[in-house]
Amino acid sequence: MKKSILCIVACVTLVASMAMANDKVYASVNGAKITNSDLSKMLGNRGIKFESLPKVQQKKVIEQAIRKELLTSHAIKSGVEKSSSYKKALKQVRSELALEIWMQKEFSKVHITTKEEKTFYNKNKAKFKTKESVSASHILVKTKKEAEQIIKTLEKSKNVQSEFAKLAKAKSVGPTGKNGGNLGKFNPKQMVPAFAKAVNTLKVGTFTKTPVKTQFGYHVIYLQAKQKAKIISFSTVKKRIAQALKQEKFAKNIKKLSENLSKKAKITIKK
Repeated sequence: MKKSILCIVACVTLVASMAMANDKVYASVNGAKITNSDLSKMLGNRGIKFESLPKVQQKKVIEQAIRKELLTSHAIKSGVEKSSSYKKALKQVRSELALEIWMQKEFSKVHITTKEEKTFYNKNKAKFKTKESVSASHILVKTKKEAEQIIKTLEKSKNVQSEFAKLAKAKSVGPTGKNGGNLGKFNPKQMVPAFAKAVNTLKVGTFTKTPVKTQFGYHVIYLQAKQKAKIISFSTVKKRIAQALKQEKFAKNIKKLSENLSKKAKITIKK
C-alpha cells in the first residue's frame, strides 16, 4: 500500500513539473501546437532531452509528433468519441486522474514540524553516521626483497609522496600502479586483514617500514589521509528527513482513511 501511494505521488509530481516547464512550441498542425511536453512524451519520458538530440533525430521526432496529431484529429472527426469503448476508457482515465490529483493535494497538506524532524534525527543518529575511511596508495611487488628495496629508497627520499608515486608507476604490478598506486578513499575493513591491519597502524604521511604480505604479493603502503566515523549534522539531512516523514505521515493518513471508508462501504469479493 505504502509503495503504491508513493509511486502515485511521484507520478503526480512528474506531471506537475512537466506542466510548469517552459513549453516551447516546435510546430503546429491546423492550429494545434506541438510543444516540448508533446515531444518529451514521444521520447517516452526516459530523461532524454529533445534539445540534446542531433538535428536529424530532432526532425524525426517532430515529424512523428505531427503524424500523431494528424491521426488524432482524424480519429476524433471519425466520431470515435461516441463509441462505447471510448466512453468506457475515458471513464477509467478520469477516475485515475481524479485519484492522482486528489493524492497530490492531500500530500501537499501534510506538514512536518522542526520538532518532529529533530526527534527523528536524535532517535536515528546511527542512520546518519559516516563510516571510517582512509585515503592510501600502495606498491605491489612479487617478492619481499623488492618491497624491502622500495622501502629503503623511500626512507632516503626528501619528498616521500612524490617518490612513492614514481616508484608505484615504475615497479608496482597492481592495476593502480599507473595511477601512482592511488587506491582512493576506502574503509580499511574492505581490504584483506593483513592490509587493513597495516593501514590502521599508520599515521597520515607515513608508509609501512616492513613489507605487508597478502595473497596478492608484497605491499608497501602510504597513508595520505584518515577520516574518523562521524555523525552527519542535522542541517545537512534536514530536508531528507522532512521528505521521509512527510511520505510516512501521508501513507498513514491514506491508510487510515481507506480503512474508515471500508467500514462504511458495502464490499463484496467474489470467489
